[in-house]
Amino acid sequence: MNTEVFAARHIGITERDLPHMLETIGVENVEQLINETIPDDIKLKKPLNLPEGISEHEFLNHLQDLAKKNKVFKTYIGLGYHESLTPSVIKRNILENPGWYTAYTPYQAEIAQGRLEALLNFQTMVSDLTGMELANASLLDESTAAAEAMSMLFEVRSRQQKKGGVVKFFVSEEILPQTMSLLETRAIPLGIELVVGDHEAFDFSDEFFGALLQYPGKHGQVNDYASFVEKAKAKEIKVAVAADILSLVMLTPPGEWGVDAVVGTTQRFGIPLGYGGPHAAFFATKEAYKRNIPGRIIGITRDTDGNPALRMALQTREQHIKRDKATSNICTAQVLLAVMAGMYAVYHGPEGLKYIAQKVHQHACTLSRAVEKFGLKQLNTSFFDTLKIEVGDVVKIKEMAESSSINFNYVDEKTISISLNEATSKEDVNKLIKMFMLFTGYKEDMFIENGIDDSKIPSTLKRQAPFMEHEVFNSYHSETELMRYIKKLERKDLALNQSMISLGSCTMKLNAASEMLPLSWAEWGNIHPFVPINQAEGYQEVLKSLEEQLNVITGFSATSLQPNSGAQGEYAGLMVIRAYHKSRGEEHRNICLIPASAHGTNPASAVMAGMKVVVTKTDEKGNIDMDDLAEKVEQHADNLAALMVTYPSTHGVFESSIKQITKLIHDNGGQVYMDGANMNAQVGLTNPATIGADVCHLNLHKTFAIPHGGGGPGVGPICVAEQLKPFLPSNPVIETGGENAITAISAAPWGSSLVCLISYGYIKMLGSEGLTKATEAAILNANYIKDRLKGKFDVLYTGERGRAAHEMIIDCRPFKTNGIEVTDIAKRLIDYGFHAPTVSFPVAGTLMIEPTESESRAELDRFCDALLAIREEIDEASADETDNVLKNAPHTLGMLTSDSWSHPYSREKAAFPLPYVAENKFWPSIRRTDEAFGDRNLMCTCTPIEEYMEA
Repeated sequence: MNTEVFAARHIGITERDLPHMLETIGVENVEQLINETIPDDIKLKKPLNLPEGISEHEFLNHLQDLAKKNKVFKTYIGLGYHESLTPSVIKRNILENPGWYTAYTPYQAEIAQGRLEALLNFQTMVSDLTGMELANASLLDESTAAAEAMSMLFEVRSRQQKKGGVVKFFVSEEILPQTMSLLETRAIPLGIELVVGDHEAFDFSDEFFGALLQYPGKHGQVNDYASFVEKAKAKEIKVAVAADILSLVMLTPPGEWGVDAVVGTTQRFGIPLGYGGPHAAFFATKEAYKRNIPGRIIGITRDTDGNPALRMALQTREQHIKRDKATSNICTAQVLLAVMAGMYAVYHGPEGLKYIAQKVHQHACTLSRAVEKFGLKQLNTSFFDTLKIEVGDVVKIKEMAESSSINFNYVDEKTISISLNEATSKEDVNKLIKMFMLFTGYKEDMFIENGIDDSKIPSTLKRQAPFMEHEVFNSYHSETELMRYIKKLERKDLALNQSMISLGSCTMKLNAASEMLPLSWAEWGNIHPFVPINQAEGYQEVLKSLEEQLNVITGFSATSLQPNSGAQGEYAGLMVIRAYHKSRGEEHRNICLIPASAHGTNPASAVMAGMKVVVTKTDEKGNIDMDDLAEKVEQHADNLAALMVTYPSTHGVFESSIKQITKLIHDNGGQVYMDGANMNAQVGLTNPATIGADVCHLNLHKTFAIPHGGGGPGVGPICVAEQLKPFLPSNPVIETGGENAITAISAAPWGSSLVCLISYGYIKMLGSEGLTKATEAAILNANYIKDRLKGKFDVLYTGERGRAAHEMIIDCRPFKTNGIEVTDIAKRLIDYGFHAPTVSFPVAGTLMIEPTESESRAELDRFCDALLAIREEIDEASADETDNVLKNAPHTLGMLTSDSWSHPYSREKAAFPLPYVAENKFWPSIRRTDEAFGDRNLMCTCTPIEEYMEA
């Protein structure tokens, strides 16, 4: 074995395993299997035009060389991004810990109580600091959160406003530039008219349904918006505020003014800048809008025994259930980052946050007094951390700053702004003071020993309300205590570091340590997204190379890395298609055809993009019904905008008619959007361009090894054909995108740049041959599982020659005659030490299994053994007797060690059903959660147990 070949470390199957696996499947070799799986007319005729893979050692050396090309300045640009200090205990035990970063979205509450508690802490922190009743468990970034707030306020307009066609939305000119761009993007397809202006001159007319304010403003001014909100409420105008979360430690929370939503980013709570992300946004609102708030909400409920339990509440709002009528897209979250920000609050507590905020404010006051003493005008009458200074000669101050490795924000030719932060030291302030002394020619030395005891926050805006009083924020302030608390939560969760997670359509593969290590390096973490390009040459090389790699893999002409989730990638792709049609004078094209089997995010994204969804049928084999598709295309030919298709299909099949389908769309003036969720079955064997698509998004957190992190970070870049290249998204601060670029899709120019290092490394280390072998192994593993389960579980759909793609759907509906539902099987798998496959998607009553290429044959066999053992347990069950191992699963340690045991099966069968389980037993911390109780008694913040047990 060549120990330097990364593919051998990433791919779990060895040459030793192949004879047995191929015999089980019934093929002579892997090539035969691939030929029987993928239609011949779409296979690539030559290898990927990518270099050979490099070793992990070579890759880390390469990344270190690139890191040196990044210039890490002291950056005071602000504009929603600030250097922060990640406590080492959080960096080591969460960011660098696969127990946290390899976990999946917590749909199965019984094996996710640790993550759910960490997210409940996050929600509580946000609710307390904003003064709002309800908060979600994170969104993608501040700008997209603000756009979501606008959309929500538009949705909850009064009946009279809807009837009267009220569509105007006021935006304060104090708003961040990237947020303004996002609002423009989202407003156009919804028909919202944006009106930008001075909040003090706003006329509060009946033509407006909502308003958005920035607190503090983009250049630091702190305004009192109480009277604005009061006047707006009198006119039924709903108000959202984009707020800086650290400032809320010292400023009056917007909730006290009666606003309807508060949004922002938690980046400055211990999250690296990372050249733009990933960063967890927050969204807080009134409980009255609990059905309309976007993103996931963690709620408190009870389990079968009546014990307190946590779960994702109100899921009926979400796109995987409601599709085009959804009010929430659960795929737009940053869980790992929200966990880190929440733990930052737990570690520092309210008193620690006050210390940090006061230090930042005092440094700002000190610098303000100094520059005014030097004869410069500081323009902000009230501020928290940001000064706006009239310097006159911006060119000169910029030269002086950059020669001292300092970045300011250059507002115009006469004005700069300086945003101080947690990492700003007394020495940093003195360095700034010295620079301004030299700039102004001031002769008298002025240095500080300590920050001045001053405040530029008016008494009417000083926070009076206490916050974060719950015990969790006042208990774990030593490293020992926090380390143990984090470990306690980690033990409650099942992640990839313990066993295979076979979630269909989610691709839970290895996130290699060598890919992850650079995320902790300062040269990558401490780069502000709006620094001059020449300070981020290392990043630029990685990002441009990654774009080129993805172009080769997809067969397309150009890539935008800006979308920072798969769902956002869908939206971006459709907005690019929309812009393309408009450029051709065909803006009327608004029909989006979507197969009935599509991901729930597809119709939701189409509606967001202003398109009308027309659903096409699937046939009895699960494929797109060609007759129905042709009929719908003919019916809507004049207005056809796009077809959204997942390939291979969500049913795990390479449909042989795909080129016929894409030609039909093109012949009738439409564009083809390919959902890249199943790209793990394509890389190196076929590609979106070959099948005839025009644009696809790629889930880098699936196919390209970015970890799921409990439901985020994600990256969803779009790759496009030549005709769509001019419309790739822009950024208002740093130039990106095509010649006729649409406005921004996310806040940062290249989205979540930091985690793009992972996918860059994945491709770089696997190389052309390794990428292709990985795809072949994914298909091999799926077919091995299918054939090992043959005769015991029916596979619902297969290709024309009986093969699965990289995933398959097993039918659990026949077991209802034994009284067993698919959920019972999912819960029983926990007792065997496994996370369940995808439940009831895309077909109710089924399990969708995807093993990925990273799993060994031994792990595949353990998983199959578990399912086969469960199949025997199903045969033993009857509809008349519900006291069985499946209905009672999962079994907790409390159940097994109880003095009483009244069940007709043994404790050993409950807890240790197969010999391997005893070697590495995972104990769920709760029994099954009561979903209905949690929704009826919605509790989404940390409260004493007694309160919700009485609910």
